Amino acid sequence: SINAEYMGDTPSSRHRRKMGDAERGEKLFKARAGQCHSSEKGVNGTGPSLAGIVNRASGQVPGFAYSNANKNSGVIWDQETLVKYLENPKKFMPGTKMAFAGIKSMKDRKDIAAYMATI
Repeated sequence: SINAEYMGDTPSSRHRRKMGDAERGEKLFKARAGQCHSSEKGVNGTGPSLAGIVNRASGQVPGFAYSNANKNSGVIWDQETLVKYLENPKKFMPGTKMAFAGIKSMKDRKDIAAYMATI
């Protein structure tokens, strides 16, 4: 409706709220994942680079030694899957090498996934 659009409630703004705040997610990514993962293509650390992760098959970054669980999972990363994974990586993907307990906050997970879709 016109009133809803005037108030800033548009389909686009509702989609951004549903998918998360990428700007906030960047800060969370740096704080929670940055010590092990890079957002730069080809820069692996303790964990693989996460640049271009959305729409990529799990376990496919060149030069990173993935667990068999990750390489053979068949997962194609999208924002919804990342939100689920980030809650409890070891439960989502038994056998993963990722030593990370997870993030309980749904908002934080959505924001991080929104940011990851931009890198």
